[in-house]
Amino acid sequence: MDRTLHDPLIGTLLDGRYRVDERVAAGGMSTVYRGTDTRLDRVVALKVMHPSLVDDAEFSARFIREAKAVARLAHPNVVNVFDQGADGRTVFLAMEYVPGRTLRDVLRDRGALSVRAALDILEPVLAALGAAHRAGLVHRDVKPENVLITDGGLVKVADFGLVRLLSGTDGSVTSTTSAGTVLGTVSYLAPEQVQPGTPTDQRVDVYASGILLYEMLTGAKPHTGDNPMQVIYRHLHEDVPPPSRVAPSVGPELDAIVAAATARDPQARPYDAVELLAALQRARRGLTPAQLDAEPPASSRPTPQYPTGELTSVLDRPVNPQAEQPVERTSVLDVPTLMLARPRPYDEPTPVRAERPRRSRKPLIWVSVIAAVLLLVGGASYFLSGALYTTMPSVLGQTQAQAVATLETAGLQGAFTQQFSETVPSGQVMSTDPGVGQRVRKSDPVKVTLSKGPERVAVPGVVGKPLAQARQALTDGRLTPGTTTEEFSDTVPEGSVVSADPAVGRQLAVNTPVALVVSKGMVPVPSVVGLTKDEATKALTDAGFKTQSNGLNLFGTGKVVSQTPTAGQRRPQDTVVVINFGLF
Repeated sequence: MDRTLHDPLIGTLLDGRYRVDERVAAGGMSTVYRGTDTRLDRVVALKVMHPSLVDDAEFSARFIREAKAVARLAHPNVVNVFDQGADGRTVFLAMEYVPGRTLRDVLRDRGALSVRAALDILEPVLAALGAAHRAGLVHRDVKPENVLITDGGLVKVADFGLVRLLSGTDGSVTSTTSAGTVLGTVSYLAPEQVQPGTPTDQRVDVYASGILLYEMLTGAKPHTGDNPMQVIYRHLHEDVPPPSRVAPSVGPELDAIVAAATARDPQARPYDAVELLAALQRARRGLTPAQLDAEPPASSRPTPQYPTGELTSVLDRPVNPQAEQPVERTSVLDVPTLMLARPRPYDEPTPVRAERPRRSRKPLIWVSVIAAVLLLVGGASYFLSGALYTTMPSVLGQTQAQAVATLETAGLQGAFTQQFSETVPSGQVMSTDPGVGQRVRKSDPVKVTLSKGPERVAVPGVVGKPLAQARQALTDGRLTPGTTTEEFSDTVPEGSVVSADPAVGRQLAVNTPVALVVSKGMVPVPSVVGLTKDEATKALTDAGFKTQSNGLNLFGTGKVVSQTPTAGQRRPQDTVVVINFGLF
């Protein structure tokens, strides 16, 4: 039975503009329809919020936030949002309609993919996420259901319903957990997303991308369980295993990338999707054709061979519009944007129109002339567009010479600058503006940033300086004053620095702490000759020294006749002074 027959929105006109034609998919927060923009006469996807959530301010804000967030991204691998509106109690987004399949459909059909196919899908996903990260956005729900592959092989990332802005001074966002509620899809959550009060940043998308790569190479998720809490526990306490354990043809390069992207410590992951993409492309250049095209054990049928960058061959099974599409549930909301075209059955009869009386051919001639003119104008515009614009190729991870060659092949020129980087090796490209896959005018130079490698600064000369001046010198040198300890010194004045650890001149990363040892100085030993034992002991103790008597005053006067060390010598305050008494 066609479920859309019972949907009251089918056939209605939203906001006087968008006609609802057919229901495509339903999730926990919204339902997706194929519709028509009657004003521009184009097919669109309409994401309509469930009526039960319209009065929920939090869900409404999240729904509208998706429209505003995605509208900021102009990237070929991101599903575009055209409009956001409301018609009575119907709140909706008008989005780009993407005919094709989801990555989940592909994995369900094939089980696992070859390395080449997996990288051809993941690279544009990372390009899209990289554009979002550089725009200050975090997707937070990267999963196969949100990766769309068009009939022509173009990969697009959809469903920014959980998007967050990077708002903290350190580039972090607010905690993804509140009152025990977890946002996101359990199998792809980074550990910090399930820890209450823990700030998150763009590295949660890097983690999910690593899980995505593992699943494409092996055909299975790395962490499973009988219930969501078991899966969450494994995210928190278990590392993702190397995919080569399941698919032996996967090389150590990709094992290392999966391990880095899914590190439980966010600081150990690539900084964002741009850095992960650069690492992935470096690894790809080191793989042989045999490694790229090896069929994984979990593959249900061989992946057809196809030219690099084309994905149409992995989409050769048409989508069954009647089949249910099970989607992993999200803890709070699950908004699958399955904007898939339903292919017309091959045996569907072609409509036959009744024959009409023949009319004059003159109008047809004029129509043909006009069509020819429009075709010429359109063709000229197409060729002019091709002559003026191109798509930005990827040069991430390349040397300057390699980047120049790649850009020249695309008809572009680069303007190179340099920046320090703790993760990208010196001399390699770390970022470009415009980003990978974006449309760029050939006459405009591309801004290419090369890595200068890790930035290092030398420990300044602080020995002999007063403590306050030494600390200021470390701060001025972009280092951090560390712990301070004291020791006696007969060469360095009291309160001045005796030594530093690491030592003066050592090359360190910016903001590295440097420990300082400060002199307690020396003090002169007072003279106690001629004093009684009690007087001598008090005088030495008051000066910070310890005393020891020789005990030779049984028949003497009871007064000190000599001392060691002698009076006036400079010694540490805890030195033991021996007082001697005469026998007389």
